[in-house]
Amino acid sequence: MDTRTWLQTLVGIDTTSRNSNLGLIETVRDNLKAQGVHAWLAHNADGSKANLFATLPASDGGEQGGIVLSGHTDVVPVDGQAWSTDPFVLSEADGRLYGRGSCDMKGFIAAALALVPEYLAMPRKKPIHLAFSYDEEVGCVGAPVMLAELRERGIRPDGCVVGEPTGMQVVVAHKGINLFRCCVQGKAAHSSLTPRGCNAIEYAARLICRIRELADTFKARGPYDEFYDVPYSTMTTNLIQGGIAVNTIPERCEFSYEFRNLPGMPADEIQAQVERYVQETLLPAMRAEFDGARIDIQSGASAPGLDASEEAAITQLARALTDDRATRKVAYGTEAGLFQGLGVPTVVCGPGHIEQAHKPDEYVALDQLAACEKFLRRLGQSLA
Repeated sequence: MDTRTWLQTLVGIDTTSRNSNLGLIETVRDNLKAQGVHAWLAHNADGSKANLFATLPASDGGEQGGIVLSGHTDVVPVDGQAWSTDPFVLSEADGRLYGRGSCDMKGFIAAALALVPEYLAMPRKKPIHLAFSYDEEVGCVGAPVMLAELRERGIRPDGCVVGEPTGMQVVVAHKGINLFRCCVQGKAAHSSLTPRGCNAIEYAARLICRIRELADTFKARGPYDEFYDVPYSTMTTNLIQGGIAVNTIPERCEFSYEFRNLPGMPADEIQAQVERYVQETLLPAMRAEFDGARIDIQSGASAPGLDASEEAAITQLARALTDDRATRKVAYGTEAGLFQGLGVPTVVCGPGHIEQAHKPDEYVALDQLAACEKFLRRLGQSLA
């Protein structure tokens, strides 16, 4: 199948993160098997989702080293979005292919799969690996399962290209992302008897303000990296709920916050400042009112940042194949930092633009797919 046909197939399978992705994964696995390529799957705990990893061996059958082409198979929801067309039916207009995931990031996966027959026919000294994950859009949950399996199997690639939409330009760094959920437990009382209660919303608000203070400090004092559009680490509180009535002191309040840290600014050091404020300031004040007060913070999804070396072979290769020498760093997260954490030098480069992702009428331009095909073809030829 060519890239367009593959993209039509992939978009037609609804892999919204809340759904299983097995229909897509098994379709890819069966296609690869028909071409003589073995793919193994790494499932989630209940078996409803899977990562796929396949190796196209070198001409001598070697499977070590080589380059990974990495992409995630899940997409964000279309709920509440006003689409002009069916989001799960690929459509074309004005040189663009529309459909959920066409840009982020089934276009890259489609191009990689379309190149498999050519890769198999190339006289390559190194293998090419395909790594397709689940649940990237909910915090890079699936890729660590696959990477743990890679470690167990002793597979050691030389480099990796994560095909997130970058306009086919080379991205060498991105921020980390860290999600947390906080539950503040106070004591309920009638609002006319305020001193008998412990107001969970008010104490949650104090912690939220502290998180904002930290964010303001990062903005004012750095550290900075001017290659990012937002050149400092950020923190935000994005969800909150609490209380049951206007005349009742709320005993419970829950909220979620995140921070996106620059590479080199350890996430645990940022979170330690939040925890220190809770333990040293907030909890003592709460327990002076109610000795059973609690503040529980649970870490959610997280993904490390990426900071690729300019000296790494994969960085130099990607720059040579795209003729792109500019330094680009992005605020959004990818799975690239996870591969780097495994010891695999990684860059981000793929078709489409992040501005087109996650929106109604998401699309990838045909010329972007053509550029991706050219890049991937030349990448394979570089291994000859």
